[in-house]
Amino acid sequence: MGTFAVNNFGDTRSGGLAGPMGLFIIVLLSIATVLLIRNMNKRVRRLPDSFPDVRQTQREAEIARLNADLERSDDGTVADRVDADRSTVVDTGVDDEVKAVTTERDGGSADGDPRRV
Repeated sequence: MGTFAVNNFGDTRSGGLAGPMGLFIIVLLSIATVLLIRNMNKRVRRLPDSFPDVRQTQREAEIARLNADLERSDDGTVADRVDADRSTVVDTGVDDEVKAVTTERDGGSADGDPRRV
């Protein structure tokens, strides 16, 4: 009759390196993960509880700069001139209105272009 069960899958006893190599990779990745978590925890602990408001910091810097400018003036004349300039109206005699000059030829724009008014 013959043989009923035949092993045609090759030699299964030699070259068994896949199991130990897989275990080595898993252990290596586990160690790397633990070290990464410890490092990130140290970095997070070093962070401040809250970060300063950027707009508030800029305002404080501007106030400090203005105070330093005022302290640099010998007798406070800079502050007096600034307040005086704001409170008085100086009339220069110049009208704020701009008036265009038109040519008699076309009755249009000042540069003579009939398409522009």
